[in-house]
Amino acid sequence: MAEQVVRLRRRGDVALAALPPLALYVHLPWCLKKCPYCDFNSHELTPRLAALATPRGGSPRTGEPGSASVSLGEPLFDAYVDALVADLEASLPLVWGRRVVSVFVGGGTPSLFPPAAIDRLLAAVRARLPLEPGCEVTLEANPGTFERERFRAYRDAGVTRLSIGVQSFDDALLARIGRVHDARQAIAAAEEAARTFDTFNLDLMYALPGQTPAMLERDLAQALAFAPPHLSVYHLTLEPNTRFATRPPEGLPDDDTAAAMLDAIIARTAAAGLERYEVSAFARPGHRCVHNLNYWRFGDYLGLGAGAHGKLSFPERIVRQVRWRDPATYLQRAREGRAVSNEHTVGADELPFEFVLNALRLREGFTLALFAERTGLAPSVIDDALQAAAARGLLERDGDAVRATPLGFDFLSDLQAMFLPGASGGGVRPG
Repeated sequence: MAEQVVRLRRRGDVALAALPPLALYVHLPWCLKKCPYCDFNSHELTPRLAALATPRGGSPRTGEPGSASVSLGEPLFDAYVDALVADLEASLPLVWGRRVVSVFVGGGTPSLFPPAAIDRLLAAVRARLPLEPGCEVTLEANPGTFERERFRAYRDAGVTRLSIGVQSFDDALLARIGRVHDARQAIAAAEEAARTFDTFNLDLMYALPGQTPAMLERDLAQALAFAPPHLSVYHLTLEPNTRFATRPPEGLPDDDTAAAMLDAIIARTAAAGLERYEVSAFARPGHRCVHNLNYWRFGDYLGLGAGAHGKLSFPERIVRQVRWRDPATYLQRAREGRAVSNEHTVGADELPFEFVLNALRLREGFTLALFAERTGLAPSVIDDALQAAAARGLLERDGDAVRATPLGFDFLSDLQAMFLPGASGGGVRPG
C-alpha cells in the first residue's frame, strides 16, 4: 500500500489546487430476489450462500429463505462486515486526513442486514475515518424486509436517512416488475420511515408495463401523502444484462405517454413543495441528498464492498477504482488486503466528459470555477463544446454559471456527448 500511495502522488496530468469533498459508499450485494430490470451488482440470498461465511467458525444456522430475517444469512453478514472493515483498513493510507461528508450504504438490499451488523459497520467507520459534524448516513431499504423495530434500530445505529425502494403502490404493477413486496408493505414502510427519520427518500418508477397516466397519478398521490422530504422518480429502462433486456415485458407505455407521465410528475411534485433539483430527484428545502450532490459535483468517494466503484483525487491525478465483483471473491481478497480488482488514472482528455456527465444532471448546472477546481483543467478546454451546445439551444450561460436549458434537460444524453473528446460539433480542446 505504501508503494501505491507513492505512485499515486507522483507527477501527473492535472494540477488540483484542493482536493474535493470525500464521501464513503458501502455496497451490500444481497437481495431476497433479483429484480428483472436491475443491472446493479446484486445476488439472490439462497441457502448455498451460507457456505461463504467461513472463517468465523461453526455451522451456519438454517432458516426460511425469502423472509425478512434470514437467519442463514447472519454468519454470512458477519463475515461480510469483517471483509468491509479489512477493505477500509487497507484503504486508509489513500485518504489520510480527509473528512467524510456522507456515508451511503447501498445494494442489493442493505435492510437484509440485521441492525447489529449495520451498527458494527458504522462503528468501524467512525473509529477509522473523521466524519463531518452532522454527517449524512443513508441506508437503502426494501419494503419486503420491513419491520418497525428494525427501522428504529437502524436509526439508533447511526443511520440518519432511509431510502426506501417502493417503486409503486400498485400490487399488479409490483408483480409485473418482479418486486418481492406488495402495496401494504410499501405503505407500512413509508409510514414508519416518516415516524422514525427526520429525512427519508421514496423511490418510484414510471412507464411500467401496463401503467396508465391514471395509475401513475394514484402512485404519486400515495407517495406524496407521506410528505416525503425527498422523492426519486425513475423511468423504467431495459438495461443490458437484465432479464427484461432479453425478454421485454409487454405493455410498456410509448414514448409520448412516458413523456406525458414525466410532465405530470414535475407538475405534481412542484405543487407539493418538492423542487426538482436533479434529473430524477425532488426535495423539500434542506433535504437534498448530500451524498448524491457530491457525486454530481464531481466529488470523491471511497467505494467499499463487492463491485463497488470509487473515485479518489490526488494533487496531480484522479483515479477510479473497482472492487472484485463476485461476493465470494471479494470476501477472500478483502481479508487479504487486496479488495481492488482494477484501477486506472482518468486521462486529462476524459475529465471534461466525466465532469459534465455528472454536473449537467443538476438543475443549477455548474460554475466554470468548479470545473477548474475539480478537474485541474483550464475552463478554456471546453469552450468549443459550450459554444456548440448553446448554439443548439441545449445549454445556457450566465457569467460563470453553466446549465442545461429545458430542451437540454430533455435531451441530456445528447448534450453530455458533446463534451466527449473529438465529438462532432463540440468536443474539448487539448489542455
